[in-house]
Amino acid sequence: MATEADGQSAGGLVFHPMDQFIVKPLFGDGAVGMFTFTNVALWLLLAVAAVAALMVLGTAKRATVPTRSQSVAELAYGFVYKMVEDVTGKDGLKYFPYIFTIFLFILFSNFLALIPTSFSPTSHIAITAVLGFGVFIAITALGFIKNGVSFLGLFWVTSAPLAIRPVLAIIEIISYFVRPVSHSIRLAGNLTAGHAVLKVFAGFGQIAAVSPFAVLGVVAIFGLEVLVAAIQAYVFTILTCVYLKDALHPHH
Repeated sequence: MATEADGQSAGGLVFHPMDQFIVKPLFGDGAVGMFTFTNVALWLLLAVAAVAALMVLGTAKRATVPTRSQSVAELAYGFVYKMVEDVTGKDGLKYFPYIFTIFLFILFSNFLALIPTSFSPTSHIAITAVLGFGVFIAITALGFIKNGVSFLGLFWVTSAPLAIRPVLAIIEIISYFVRPVSHSIRLAGNLTAGHAVLKVFAGFGQIAAVSPFAVLGVVAIFGLEVLVAAIQAYVFTILTCVYLKDALHPHH
């Protein structure tokens, strides 16, 4: 198998768009263990620090005429609050802090990953699966706590003819347990694909003949990735609200 050096010496274009997703220790070159401080841990901490900076430091003064950071924090707060209220109703507002935290964490993780030479934690299924299954387990537990056995009515479609209700119940059960998988894969897959395509176009920038087109491609895809970063945070959050609505009102 040809190595990278062999490919370069032969005049070929060699780049590895998936290398940007490799988990590496920040200190030393040893194996990654349970307590190894990695690039993933660093960018997760930076995302948490960015959220804290916006919501704590940015709103500390609470000025009548808000600063830019306070305006952004209030806009994000109002946007998610309205989303939770519209989807889940007044009953769901007590869970707003949890949903708002998820939204901000994913949003900042996605945006920070757009910084050159950064790392994208939300491109790893290990991160998004924790978020997705965390929502799934919490909402399922809430559904049984709030409704008891009647929560199972979520799978019984009373509006359908009686003869096909058992079939629909099986489909509903399967789709319910697929939720955390699709919830997490959607986020990780979109982030991974976008960053990989960016790396590919940046690699083609090494070829003088196509470098102008490659640069235009990078700019266009980067702009698209900014939208994807925000949209994926929104999609994850609104799906969480929809699942919460099912837990609070399983018979609707």
